[in-house]
Amino acid sequence: MAAIGNGKDAGRLRGAAGRLRGHVAFWFKVLAQPSIDLSLRTHPGHVTRIVESPGLSLPQDELDKLIAQLRDIAAKTLPANELTYGIFSGGRERLSRAIVTLISEEGSGRPIAFNALSVMQVELDGAPVDVTHLGLVMVDPDARGQGLSWVLYGLTTLVLFLRDGLRPRWISNVTQVPAVVGMVCETFSEIYPSPRPEARQSFAHLQLARGIMRRHRSVFGVGDDAGFDESRFVITDAYTGGSDALKKTFAQAPQHRDAQYGEFCARELNYDRGDDFLQIGRIDLAAARSFLFEQVPHRSLPGLLVASLILALQRLVLPVVYWLDDTRAFGMLRPRQGSGR
Repeated sequence: MAAIGNGKDAGRLRGAAGRLRGHVAFWFKVLAQPSIDLSLRTHPGHVTRIVESPGLSLPQDELDKLIAQLRDIAAKTLPANELTYGIFSGGRERLSRAIVTLISEEGSGRPIAFNALSVMQVELDGAPVDVTHLGLVMVDPDARGQGLSWVLYGLTTLVLFLRDGLRPRWISNVTQVPAVVGMVCETFSEIYPSPRPEARQSFAHLQLARGIMRRHRSVFGVGDDAGFDESRFVITDAYTGGSDALKKTFAQAPQHRDAQYGEFCARELNYDRGDDFLQIGRIDLAAARSFLFEQVPHRSLPGLLVASLILALQRLVLPVVYWLDDTRAFGMLRPRQGSGR
């Protein structure tokens, strides 16, 4: 019996070591690849693929296959061909700015969920900055309730944050769903609008919101005739630009476990008209730490690995790396300007 037990323990150790090697290789690729195309086993029986700029990085046959997988998931959620904006427009230009997170069954390869992020360039304090829009999330109804949210909403932004040297990144989100409003508020930093007492609208929030609404409405399917309330960051009559099939009543919208988010949405949004929040915030060290410790399952080795890495970088290495990098801004320090000769 002891020999059998020892054999099982050895098997578990070998399995854990194999998974750890895979996770270490994943994060090394994240930091090394100029354009992300990575796969990771995030749940038992599930594989997650993250593809950055598929419109630029994938040949046409692979791009067509990826879009077909996304449409398979969408078809189980919405009537056929109801979405016409963003990645579903089929244009390479749209897909060149997208970052697709696709979860599939490991054995069959059947796609079950995806998130399509977009990177938008917006002006802030006179300089261009990238804003990562959290994008469209869809889950096969048969796969709901399997704990996929932390992958679909947080993992890809964490990968981008790490790949960018742990520099804070602006994020945006457009939604009328209380569950999503709450998820964004609890995952990222400096979120506005939010029912949480610390939420404040800064001038940076306002600049970014104006730039997004002026130049990037097509990213989230909002037409030119939709209004925008700058004091509340509410898009009025939002479902006029190809996203009509996503419009919900309050009763249809999934609720968050914390009732304050449902109360906030019911109070601020007109569901008959079709209003959305435009949420803006950042992923930074505090948000990354909170995501890893509070949302990633404790059994997840990647979460523990990256959490340790982040804490070490925060305390020992990160300030030195920022100081020595003369190609990018850090606080009051500005990048060295080349002579051009």
